Amino acid sequence: MSTPLLVVVGPTASGKTSLACTLARELAAEIVSADSQQCYRGLDAGTAKPTAEERSRAQHHLLDVADPEEQLDAARFVQLADAAIADVVRRGKRVIVAGGTGLWIRALLRGLLDAPGASAEFRARFRADMAREGLPALHARLAAIDPEAAAEIRLNDRVRIERALEVHALSGRRLSELQREHAFAEERYPARIVYLVPPREVLQERIARRTRALFESGALERETRWLLDRCERVPGADKALKIIGYGEMADALAGRCTRDEAEERVAARTRQYAKRQRTWFTKDYGASAGLWPPDAARLCAGAAQWYEGASRR
Repeated sequence: MSTPLLVVVGPTASGKTSLACTLARELAAEIVSADSQQCYRGLDAGTAKPTAEERSRAQHHLLDVADPEEQLDAARFVQLADAAIADVVRRGKRVIVAGGTGLWIRALLRGLLDAPGASAEFRARFRADMAREGLPALHARLAAIDPEAAAEIRLNDRVRIERALEVHALSGRRLSELQREHAFAEERYPARIVYLVPPREVLQERIARRTRALFESGALERETRWLLDRCERVPGADKALKIIGYGEMADALAGRCTRDEAEERVAARTRQYAKRQRTWFTKDYGASAGLWPPDAARLCAGAAQWYEGASRR
């Protein structure tokens, strides 16, 4: 019998953590994080990791499980999440999954795409082509091979362009075809989705408030200085500077921009990220699944009833 999961999703700054903590307390549940940035040690405020107060309200799993230079992908996340879920269930607790990384949540609920693994040889060629031709040219190459996948991938999204071309090169099949087939895969866990969708102006205000607090508190600066020091000592740690906030603060510290400019860039990037998250979750769960504002008491009552029914199946 599969473990039923209550899954809280939504764009960044939509209140997922706060709601998940409230639900966990009322439902005797623990929280498994599905966030591809909060998994890294040392990057707390910049990734909006649950606060000490929030962690005291509910047990959290899969926070601080990797160093910034490590690569934690969807496959590894599923392994860790499966183990955490099994541990929670063994102790007689319910499970809430909360996070904004859509691919990880999809992989957990539906399984990983049946596609070839990474090829160091292909990726070396891709990097050489990118240096010589530029990323837009490689996106155009993808559009000629798999127009459906290209339409879903931004021109500057190196990781996804590389992966789509890699899948075709290694398997001879379009990534979009494999994704359509995967959509019919059986569920790994029965899930009840709570999809938070604040109105645009509400979300933008929440993002602005969070960004201002990051800069005023000094937390982002402290974490960025720690990360820059680590970059000098540990190969690969500099990839964490791509996470929203850290690269911008690094530029401010180096005098490449002012702090006000860095704050504006962080807020803008966060708004763009939230928009992409909303697009992803709406595609996976439908616009009608979105709710705002969340009624915690009503959600608790509905979830408790659902848990009981799902557990008896």
